[in-house]
Amino acid sequence: MTVHLKDIAEYTGVSIKTVSNVVNGNFARVSAEKRQQVLDAIKKLNYQPNVAARHLRKAPVGVIAYAFPDLSNPYFSDVGNAITAAAAEQGYTILLDYTRSEREKELLVVKGLRPHLVDGIILDSHTLDVEDVPSDQTKGAIVLLGERLFGAPFDHVLIDNVAAARIATQHLLSLGRRRIAVIGVVEQCQSEAPSLRLQGYMQALNEAGQELDPLLLANGGLWHRADGAASMRYLLSLDSPPDAVFCFNDLMALGAMSVLHEAGLRIPEDIAIIGIDDIEDGRYAHPSLTTIAPDKEKMGQCAVSLLIGRIKGTRTQAPECVNVPFHLCIRKSTVGNAQ
Repeated sequence: MTVHLKDIAEYTGVSIKTVSNVVNGNFARVSAEKRQQVLDAIKKLNYQPNVAARHLRKAPVGVIAYAFPDLSNPYFSDVGNAITAAAAEQGYTILLDYTRSEREKELLVVKGLRPHLVDGIILDSHTLDVEDVPSDQTKGAIVLLGERLFGAPFDHVLIDNVAAARIATQHLLSLGRRRIAVIGVVEQCQSEAPSLRLQGYMQALNEAGQELDPLLLANGGLWHRADGAASMRYLLSLDSPPDAVFCFNDLMALGAMSVLHEAGLRIPEDIAIIGIDDIEDGRYAHPSLTTIAPDKEKMGQCAVSLLIGRIKGTRTQAPECVNVPFHLCIRKSTVGNAQ
């Protein structure tokens, strides 16, 4: 049975215009309560928009959406630049869809309820579960980025987070650091990145015969600079502060470094710092930030190639998970002037 807008309206008791506003993303015109009612009904009744009828087109339009969660994190703009460049080489334009890590916005993306005319979506989700996404590629071309929706029936591009974290920790251990803290632990996190990176950290400690000190596991909050700063203050308050800190992203590392400067501590002589992401700010920090550098250009190229293959029907094999390369980029925050 085909579900129409009027069916959603009757089910929720709101007007068809209100349902239309929600479907088209015009949230400013709908109260939060009614918006949630409509979204719940859309999911329960399995409403699927008739794209051909709504947009009167069947041919590709040469537009790909990149849906990402955090506009304030330079990592996502770096990936967006890589995707844009790769898409341009294939004659495609990129539409940026900023979801703010909000579940209702991500649901609109995967269920095709955006008013935009796009051929496919590259999605970095932070809130959805596998049950939320279409059951197969026939519902629309989607490629996933990041550490969520493992097991969903779509091609997935990311780095090996466990290996990356293990290498970061091994680097600190190789420098003779023994009280190595982490900043970025998040309980019940929307992404699996914190748990995967914690796993890699713990593997490296175990391989080196180092015992884990739970006091050295600092909360990551939203993984922003302020969260790194707050966690660094906590670590400095310990009776036995760390001699090195592995931050689960560069933004938190920059926040942690600012607190160390305020405290009059030397980096790396007193405390060494390493991050993940290789954002531009880290290269110009004082001292420059050692980091795990994902190959973001390769990530963009791979995601675009996989998606266009699905769009054009030239890629028909089962979805796969692709790990793109990364490397340890050693700078002064761990080795000082020795680098």
